[in-house]
Amino acid sequence: MSGWGRGRVMVTGGGGFLGRTVVARLEAAGATDIFVPRSANYDLRTADGIDAALSEGRPDIVIHLAAVVGGIGANRENPGRFFYDNAIMGIQLIERARLAGVSKFVTIGTVCSYPKFAPVPFIEDDVWNGYPEETNAPYGLAKKMLLVQSQAYREQYGFNATYLIPVNLYGPGDNFDPRTSHVIPALIRKCVEARDAGADHIEVWGTGSASREFIYVDDAAEGIVLGAERYDGADPVNLGTGQEITIRDLVTIIVRQSGFAGEIRWDTTKPDGQPRRALDTTRARDRFGFHASTPFDEGLARTIEAYERSRQGAGQSPLGR
Repeated sequence: MSGWGRGRVMVTGGGGFLGRTVVARLEAAGATDIFVPRSANYDLRTADGIDAALSEGRPDIVIHLAAVVGGIGANRENPGRFFYDNAIMGIQLIERARLAGVSKFVTIGTVCSYPKFAPVPFIEDDVWNGYPEETNAPYGLAKKMLLVQSQAYREQYGFNATYLIPVNLYGPGDNFDPRTSHVIPALIRKCVEARDAGADHIEVWGTGSASREFIYVDDAAEGIVLGAERYDGADPVNLGTGQEITIRDLVTIIVRQSGFAGEIRWDTTKPDGQPRRALDTTRARDRFGFHASTPFDEGLARTIEAYERSRQGAGQSPLGR
């Protein structure tokens, strides 16, 4: 397909945190025919639900963002559910899309698929060189099976299936529910609530020594849209910034930007998760010209400001400012 104005795009998970931004980016790029199957109407874990969505959407391209996912705590509590829901949804969706004549299928994978002790920065060719970090292995392996399926379907059926691997996301509109959120929204909420309550400390999981890489949601959406438009290869492609930060340094920045003045207490009985996480982003640059552009401090400031506004809109006026 050449250009976004000449085909219909179905975005699974298009009502979610990343999905809304991808849909907006598609519209900005000229896509005029976008279908977002909502979970209330289409259960994408079932063949019937998928077939109904494909029949209604009639897509030329599918961008598969929908996932059942959470932070370390949610992964530890739901390993079976996270494996089954993500595997069954993706496997059936790729198969039913092939049978429906979809011309291109873009799977959004996960950095959780990489081996626990992969050399840093993570290179796509290392994705099979070890077992993922245990707390998120069921989710990571379920998503990685979709890479196997994509490559197998390309080989046997000539199905144009591609696979993109974004690093940890953050930004306005993220999930701030402490039961299921990832590290940045969880820390932002914790710091803001502690600040407003006048608390003298916050508790943070782990030792702070683990490192992560984060990509601003708008940058991730740009990378996905560029990849969907320009990339037709079998190889998986990382989407990230190539910049690594320890959790300890991340907490320091969020504490400063949120205005929390208390003590940070580390709960070392809780897991750190994967020891290090940072991506090699060369392939995305070389294959379809993607480079993340949002400075980390700026992205965090926007995210904190958006969360503050959402609290005020919900009637939780800040007390500390």
